[in-house]
Amino acid sequence: MTPPHAPQIPVVVLAGFLGSGKTTLLNHLLRNRSGNRIGVVVNDFGSIEIDAMTVAGQVGSTVSLGNGCLCCAVDASELDGFLETLTRPSARLDVIVIEASGLAEPQELVRMLLASDNPRIRYGGLVEVVDAAEFPATRERHPELDRHLAVADLIVLNKTDRVTDAELSAVWDVVAAAGGKAAVISAAYGRIDPELLFDPALGPDEDDIARQLTFEDLLPEADRTHEGHPHATYESVSFTTELPLSPRRFMEFLDSRPAGLYRIKGFADFGAGDRHNRYALHAVGSFLRFVPQPWARQEPRRTQLVLIGSGIDAEALHKQLEECREEQNAADGRQRDARATHELRDAAVTDEPQADATQVLQDTPAADELERSMWGVLRYVRQLDDGA
Repeated sequence: MTPPHAPQIPVVVLAGFLGSGKTTLLNHLLRNRSGNRIGVVVNDFGSIEIDAMTVAGQVGSTVSLGNGCLCCAVDASELDGFLETLTRPSARLDVIVIEASGLAEPQELVRMLLASDNPRIRYGGLVEVVDAAEFPATRERHPELDRHLAVADLIVLNKTDRVTDAELSAVWDVVAAAGGKAAVISAAYGRIDPELLFDPALGPDEDDIARQLTFEDLLPEADRTHEGHPHATYESVSFTTELPLSPRRFMEFLDSRPAGLYRIKGFADFGAGDRHNRYALHAVGSFLRFVPQPWARQEPRRTQLVLIGSGIDAEALHKQLEECREEQNAADGRQRDARATHELRDAAVTDEPQADATQVLQDTPAADELERSMWGVLRYVRQLDDGA
């Protein structure tokens, strides 16, 4: 399998009922884009700053849908048409945000996105925005809200400035329970850190002057946000090791990752499991994807990961990741080899034909374990020859 030649663009689905603050949050992201170029698919055009978005549309960075819910599309091919416009190399976008209608079914949007045939995109997560002040009334009118929360990767409890501490605590408990393992963060005026959703741009391109204008470029100077801004609290944990990871143990960690751990990004070294490639890792909520990438010549072989979430235990995560290192498995491997050696000696003192030492070791589970353990990783590798 050949890895993609260019980085895939994350597509974030922004959902929530009418009045929850989706548009406010989107505008905040557009004003604080961390150097990124953001493409936007707007489902209910009239709710956002029409003048600025119209101008943005003229430079090809925005798609407006004025004819109903995007999630009502029959199949993924219709969504692909919109994404095709935004993922053209000439647009040079870094991230795409789909602002869903207030009455959209977010799980349908996610389904269509994951079924997309566009090789230039990857799933960036489902963000469900909840109005903390109106949550009880909204939930009573729309019991399907619990279903929406259950499929979310990140829940933004917005408008927390309008409730008391006791009210916020009560709403938080209900939302967290309905959201399962989703990370829950509180915010006011939709102010969340953009790094929750996408990485800061590394720096301007050499031909940055020739690039299309961005939304932020179009705003009057007075409307731009240059100073630090209050945003939702989250934790970031970094992990680096020079030792290869055990594929089996690392997959066990990923399969059982704790509630509140929203994003995992970075590169994993599986050592003898694949000596030719490092594995770029992208995890958001329950979604997981590995992309094999050839090691560069003389590149230091190490695992480097960043874990982002809310309410996560950094010390516990570090300990679990350390247990994924091959150093721990070396002792287990030596024990298996010792058992194989004993089997060889036992065979030598019986009347049975003497076994070859190499054959005995190859016939043991230890010989096939490494290959089998990589299966867990490879099932999350997107195959390029299947239209992915």
